[in-house]
Amino acid sequence: MYDLEQKIYLYGLAVIPVLVLIFLINLYWKRRKQREFGDLNLVKQMAPDASWYKQWLKFITICLAIAFICIGLVNPRIGTKMETVKREGIDIVFAVDVSKSMLCEDVAPNRLEKSKQLVSQIMSSLESDRVGIVAYAGSAFPVLPITTDYGAARMYLQSMNPSMVSAGGTSLDEAIELSAGFFEKQSATSKLLILISDGEDHSEGAADAAEDAKKAGIKILTIGVGTAKGGPIPLKRNGITESFQRDSNGAVVVTQMNESVLKSIADATKSGYINGSNTRAVVEYVKKQLENIEKTEFESTQMADYESQFQWFLGIGLFLLFIDVFFLEKRTGWLARLNLFNEKRI
Repeated sequence: MYDLEQKIYLYGLAVIPVLVLIFLINLYWKRRKQREFGDLNLVKQMAPDASWYKQWLKFITICLAIAFICIGLVNPRIGTKMETVKREGIDIVFAVDVSKSMLCEDVAPNRLEKSKQLVSQIMSSLESDRVGIVAYAGSAFPVLPITTDYGAARMYLQSMNPSMVSAGGTSLDEAIELSAGFFEKQSATSKLLILISDGEDHSEGAADAAEDAKKAGIKILTIGVGTAKGGPIPLKRNGITESFQRDSNGAVVVTQMNESVLKSIADATKSGYINGSNTRAVVEYVKKQLENIEKTEFESTQMADYESQFQWFLGIGLFLLFIDVFFLEKRTGWLARLNLFNEKRI
């Protein structure tokens, strides 16, 4: 198994096709000028030591050198073995509300971006816990299954937006039910669902879903994002607000955070609720909650002992550049006598 550490340097390989094009244009230009000067056979007699293959050899050497140096800068790494690591932790699923009301800017920069910040900061405080991500609005959508790869979790987290869930509104019961399905039913690992929302709920089954989660041994910690005063939902194009969401009567919709719904869900599973306005306070609160949850041992298989291989590619690339200096665009005496390339002297 291999890993490319700095993939951005692969763009350097795009230089090679450009060089090939320039080289071919240059060859065409030279040939045309030679024809203008006189008969090609006579021109070759005037330069008996010129070698057509040497210019190709020099060019190919330079292209190979560039390719090897670019790959060296990428730093390909090879995993030497697989190992099973034993960890102690719990399974955590983050259910993030991506409904249109989460675009409200009553908290900076808006409720959805604030939610992403909270999840990212909470993950930074975790050590060996496994995490999963669910997005929900009028329906729920699985974003990332349970994993220990926090890097992948952050990448998927940042891609979340209202367009990924087609159904409008907010359905907390579907979010809880889908999140509960992420956990292994027969697993002894402790289970925690962190539900992040503004509390607007257009369903009627959130309480029942929370009760079912409690029976399955799942605790639900809720985080409210938004303000009681609320605000309008901006409709933007290219980052510029053009108008605001309106109802069927043409009035501007004002969305307000509903803490009572979130508190009742948390109480149903004997967990807790916290307002998400202060990121540091939220992270500390979650850490304290995790301290009270029993951690269990689980195994995960991963590739270990990656070894960098950049030195080989850089070494070959620099060696090719070095020997290119000694390639002259004229015949080499002993090679000319061997006539390996069928170059007949005129």
